[in-house]
Amino acid sequence: SPRGGVTFALWEPPLLPPDSSASSPVPPQATGEHDELHQVRRSALRETADLLADTVAEGVRTLAFVRSRKGAEVVAANARRALDDAVPGLGDRVAAYRGGYLREERRELERALLHGDLLGLASTNALELGVDLVGLDAVLICGYPGTRASLWQQAGRAGRSGQEALAVLVARDDPLDTYLVHHPEAIFGAPVEATVLDPANPYVLAPQLACAAVEAPLTPADLVLFGDGAKEAVDQLVAAGALRQRPTGWYWRHRERPEVDLRGEGGAPVAVVESSTGRLLGTVDGGSSHFLLHSGAVYLHQGVSYVVDQLDLADGCALVRAEEPDWSTHARDVTDLSVVSVRSYVDAGPVGMFLGEVDVTSQVVSYQRRRIATGEVIDTRPLDLPARELRTVAVWFTLSPQSLALAGVQPADVPGALHAAEHAAIGLLPLMATCDRWDIGGLSTAIHPDTEAPTVFVYDGHPGGAGFAERAYGTAAAWLRATRDAIAECGCEAGCPSCVQSPKCGNGNNPLSKPDAIRVLDVVLTNLPN
Repeated sequence: SPRGGVTFALWEPPLLPPDSSASSPVPPQATGEHDELHQVRRSALRETADLLADTVAEGVRTLAFVRSRKGAEVVAANARRALDDAVPGLGDRVAAYRGGYLREERRELERALLHGDLLGLASTNALELGVDLVGLDAVLICGYPGTRASLWQQAGRAGRSGQEALAVLVARDDPLDTYLVHHPEAIFGAPVEATVLDPANPYVLAPQLACAAVEAPLTPADLVLFGDGAKEAVDQLVAAGALRQRPTGWYWRHRERPEVDLRGEGGAPVAVVESSTGRLLGTVDGGSSHFLLHSGAVYLHQGVSYVVDQLDLADGCALVRAEEPDWSTHARDVTDLSVVSVRSYVDAGPVGMFLGEVDVTSQVVSYQRRRIATGEVIDTRPLDLPARELRTVAVWFTLSPQSLALAGVQPADVPGALHAAEHAAIGLLPLMATCDRWDIGGLSTAIHPDTEAPTVFVYDGHPGGAGFAERAYGTAAAWLRATRDAIAECGCEAGCPSCVQSPKCGNGNNPLSKPDAIRVLDVVLTNLPN
């Protein structure tokens, strides 16, 4: 459709003095943006909130895309506070928008933005697609959304009526974001990515075949269209009682339609209910409920703070009460991984590169309470939540202990070296595959029982795999070269969120060794074929 020009800015928040993170009104620990990290740069959430307040104050209708639900709430709350400090009541023209809100609540927010009652909206990618928004003047993108396709889709939300528009990418303190703002050709000089997927993934293929059978009976000719693995998936559906085979094809046996998780969010949603009134506040996807709705968690909803009294996973319900504590909560998890099979490998002398199936077991075991004003850890409280198991696809590389010793990595430093390399590799994989760092996970260990060697794993965070690990394996040399360069080019001394620290680390980013991570990747790149 016709559209005006777009001015696109790459915005890197400024470096902070060593002691300023503690005095920041909203420290990184309070936003969930970093995990026990020294704040090297000003929080992207704080920067986005200030920019949103500035544009709203100037009457510019603005949509701010934020990576997480909690982050969207924080950006909206901070922008409202700043506007009310300047002009009392102006903060009412800013709101948060995210998945998990009730349908009528979302429709009202969309209407208010379209009619000008709201001038600013802080949203997750729930507004990236599927909602008709016109008349926006500016878009703020808090953190690279993971793909150029999403970046341009989000930026395209401004200027829909043909007027000129502004788009600003605010970089997080993250390896990929830092790389992109210093290498803009990776954004503007490259086409939108080709979609990466594994059409033979049984976790995807079986539900799609079931949906097709609802529309019309499946025939042998149809199975050819679905590719390899379709016949095996149909046989499994027959054995499970979902399909019935007749001479004319395979028929869906049930009255209701198949349950398909379109967003891949990991299970049925959990209802968030205010215990004193029984009012339904919203929902949280099953995959996030252990982190966001555990007992004692602080839950934000349209700027109102609630504390979770009870999480009932069997009934899919979390009971909450309104409360404004002076602390925030941060769940901690542990992960274990075992190799199931090897699909392909490269023998590069002291280095091995592998692709295969793995079983990943993760469990949220505790949470920390931290002072909002200072980020100080108040205490760590245990949780009793069930472990979750994931059969998926991973790429991993091994190194011989001798090669590490020759590279100058001392045995005591091997865990920190591998851990730092793992974090950076996860952060840079979206350069090669159509994914986000939150779509993938990792594990590193000085000696893994299945490989009997120092090993770094990176795995798809979706059942059966999503094609990301295959892409990483196929572009291993380029992927790890970019990873090595991102670490080496970072100006910090000991490692920071821009290179080797991760906001999703379950071990509190400990241990980490930036210089030894470079040595590890040098060993891999020296031996791995290009």
